[in-house]
Amino acid sequence: MTSASTAHSASADQPQPDAGSATTGSTDRTDSGVPAMVRRRLATVETRLDSRSWLATAVVVAIAAILRFANLSHPPGKIFDEIYYARDAWALVDKGVEWNYKDGGPSYVVHPPLGKWLIGLGEWAFGYSDAEHGISVPGQLFTTAPEFGWRFSAALIGTLSVLLLIRIGRRLFGSTVLGCAAGLLLAVDGYHLVLSRTALLDIFLLFFVLAAFGALVLDRDATRRRWARALEAGLDPTLRGRAGRPPGGWRNWPWWRLATGVLLGCAFAVKWSALFFVPVFALLMLLWDVGARRSAGVPRPWRATMLDGFPWMVLAGVLMAVTYVVSWSGWLLSNEGYYRLAERYPQAGLSDTPIIGPLWNLVQYHQAALGFHSQLDDPHKYQSWPWQWLLLGRPVAFHWVQPQGGCGAAAGCAEEILLLGTPLLWWSFLPALVALIWLGLARRDWRAGAILLLVAAALLPWFWFALDGRTMFFFYAAPAVPFLVLAVVYVLGAIASPAGMSGTLPVDGADAEASRDRRMIGAVIAGAYVALVVICFAYFYPIFVGLNIPYAEWSARMWLGDRWI
Repeated sequence: MTSASTAHSASADQPQPDAGSATTGSTDRTDSGVPAMVRRRLATVETRLDSRSWLATAVVVAIAAILRFANLSHPPGKIFDEIYYARDAWALVDKGVEWNYKDGGPSYVVHPPLGKWLIGLGEWAFGYSDAEHGISVPGQLFTTAPEFGWRFSAALIGTLSVLLLIRIGRRLFGSTVLGCAAGLLLAVDGYHLVLSRTALLDIFLLFFVLAAFGALVLDRDATRRRWARALEAGLDPTLRGRAGRPPGGWRNWPWWRLATGVLLGCAFAVKWSALFFVPVFALLMLLWDVGARRSAGVPRPWRATMLDGFPWMVLAGVLMAVTYVVSWSGWLLSNEGYYRLAERYPQAGLSDTPIIGPLWNLVQYHQAALGFHSQLDDPHKYQSWPWQWLLLGRPVAFHWVQPQGGCGAAAGCAEEILLLGTPLLWWSFLPALVALIWLGLARRDWRAGAILLLVAAALLPWFWFALDGRTMFFFYAAPAVPFLVLAVVYVLGAIASPAGMSGTLPVDGADAEASRDRRMIGAVIAGAYVALVVICFAYFYPIFVGLNIPYAEWSARMWLGDRWI
């Protein structure tokens, strides 16, 4: 297991002389003839499949799973927007399209179907019931409380997102400790927990965006390893054309880049707001490709990237689009969907031409849905603005009742599920982002830049929509959460590292002792912070899962008064 002190001292992150000059002038060469400086610049964080790493990962994931699956059927019935998504999910399983069982016709919906398909898989496996419409269907695998069925997929995906963040954090920081810290912080975030226990779409959007980023990081590492192997095999990067590139062939295709495109397509097929991430992912692909070629000594890395790497970026974009269209296969292959047949909607300008007609009608459907989103400005009790989100200025109450009894001798009881981030964690996000900017500039660290860009993609577009007065809610911030956690963990890693040490030079004597002291103090500070976040989470846990508690205890947790009520 790599220590936390190395998380910010990888040689690839340190300022280095130009790779081209190193190639021609350095005498510090390895047995393969590749200058050591070039090897360092192309180095990636090695993450061996060691048992200790996976054991630590399993422990954190188990904690996340227990928190998300325990008493998942509570509260009974559909809460908040489950009344839409649980019903639409079952309709997809039942009919292949969203369906209005009350009116006996297709439903007009404004979100793509993939998230609802995933919710529907849980309903198919564990059963679905809707007393209002006379539906009661046993599960194909197990029959449980119907609430478990429509919340199962969200709990599973929420747990898997913790697993993803641990492994991504470990690869980014070269530290199992920091990777597990990131996973644990996400596991005990009340915001993530509530979304993981509710049949809404946002947890699926978060998962696929995070998975796409993980695939992109793997693509970056694979590209650098490919160049390093080619140089060790005698490649001359100054040669033009194919002769100056690593070997081709399907084995050397950028499979992780293509996977990134598919996963972004899945995110887009959950909610359209995933499109905000596409320019950032494209920019990271481009910059990381250019950086790899520059490190390898390619004379004109931008030109080489456009000729060699850009076509793969385009193919990843094509796969994203294809994945999105495939997610609509239930609508395309059925004649029952809203706007599916021209004869049913004569004023909509639809077409019944084979093959082209369904695609054209799908475009018209999207235009109608886009019009709905652009006019979404009706006031709502729980609406909020983007500048309030990181401050927890207006959380959303998903469930609220005042049971009669069941909470001891208290005069009154309260039961609430409040979409609220664990306060100590969320109020750390803004200071962490400020520190991340400073550390990223000081260290010229690509990891800091990537995290900042992804947070910006998740949050900044909503500031633009706020200018139009669009109705927005706190759960729109969901895709930013794992990257905000990574920002906090990055800063924790910096605190736990020896101050002022690059990690590339040996130290001894008084310097070594001072380094150990600083490391110990930093580790204590970082560990104390994580422990305090866990304690804060435990305090607010009753209002994350809807426990029946005395009204006075519920009121004591409303730290910001009416803003949280």
